[in-house]
Amino acid sequence: MSTAIATRNFHVPLPDEIYSELRAEAERAQQPATLLARMAIEAWLEQRRAATLHAEIAAYAARYGGTPLDLDPDFEAAGLELWATLENIESEPRQPAKGKSRKTRAKKGRAK
Repeated sequence: MSTAIATRNFHVPLPDEIYSELRAEAERAQQPATLLARMAIEAWLEQRRAATLHAEIAAYAARYGGTPLDLDPDFEAAGLELWATLENIESEPRQPAKGKSRKTRAKKGRAK
């Protein structure tokens, strides 16, 4: 069973230059120009949602940072502890597999 997504048409007058670029890109991509336009609009809307969320979080942080509504001290400490642990793990040199040096693995590869 196919689930149809409701769609609506939206007339967007474009300057000749943008229209020509869109048509040329559609031809290069071998995709309908309407699909490319829809993808561009979706990407722009997602970018706007992300920017709005970022602005709201920044405004909250600026208003409530350092107050009792700020991050829970225990939660913050746990996060910093995890961060320090991850930094230590990433900075440790990686060891070869136990009992298998690079030379041993290379010799086995040639012996086959």
